[in-house]
Parts: sequence; structure tokens; C-alpha cells
Amino acid sequence: MATDEALIAAVAGGDGSALAELCRRWERPLFRFIDRHTGGRDVEDLYQETWLRVVRAARRFDPERRFSTWLFQIALNLCRDWHRRPPPEPVQVDDVATTDADVDAALDARRLLAALPEPQRSAVVLRYYHDLGEDEIAAVLDCPRGTVKSRLHNAMRRLAALARK
Repeated sequence: MATDEALIAAVAGGDGSALAELCRRWERPLFRFIDRHTGGRDVEDLYQETWLRVVRAARRFDPERRFSTWLFQIALNLCRDWHRRPPPEPVQVDDVATTDADVDAALDARRLLAALPEPQRSAVVLRYYHDLGEDEIAAVLDCPRGTVKSRLHNAMRRLAALARK
């Protein structure tokens, strides 16, 4: 099985099957990452735009980096741009929530994440939803490891305070 890094090199050479394999491998993690950054709004559009940018930038991919870090960085930049736009329509609850408790939990988690400043929200999503380590998060966010630790610590304190309200 080819590595992600080998597949992106093949994408740079015009291999459509390599792109299809990358999309298959990263569909769920990338979709969830964007969903958590946008509160479930415009996820499909941002997901597709992420892959368009991946294809356009494939030749510039540095093989010394991890593909996952590069992919999440592209998606994060798109999410940041998205947050600069005018406010979207109210959040709609996913169809997967089947009980009132599920709906309440989904809305509460989104509300709490949305209340965090963007740098803290990004660190939390990457750490707790995508299981990235501090060094990987630092690479995605382009900041020192200590900054990641501080953002995670402050985010947890803030989330705990918000949850008590």
C-alpha cells in the first residue's frame, strides 16, 4: 500500500487514481475536521475546495513533511477564511441525532467549540477529534509546541467554565 506522500507525488504527475485513493483515505477525518471548525455549515463546499487546492499545489508538496499535516493546514486556512465571511444561517442539527439527548449533546458540543477563540478551537479539534500530537498540531498551526500546549490548556479551562454556565 502506497504512503500518502507517495500518492501526492503521483497526483502531482497527473495520476487520478492516486487522488481517488487519497480522497478515500482522508474523507472522514477531513470532513469531520471542517465540520467541527464551521459548526456543520458549508462543509461540502470547503471539503471540495480543500481537495482542489491539494491538486493545484501537489507539485509544491514537500516530501519531508507529512501529508496529513499539509492537508489539515490547507483545510484550516480555508476554515479561517470562511470565518471572516458574514455570519451564516443558524446551525441545523445533523440527521444522525436520534434522541433529544443526542440533539442536545450535539448542539452543546458545537456551542462550546464555537465559543472558543479560533486558535484554541483549532488546537482542540486537531488534538481531541483527530488525535494529533502536539508536534503535529504545531506543524499544522505553524506555531511552537509550547504555544500548542498553552492553547490546549487555556481551551480546556475555558470549556470547563462554559460547561458550568
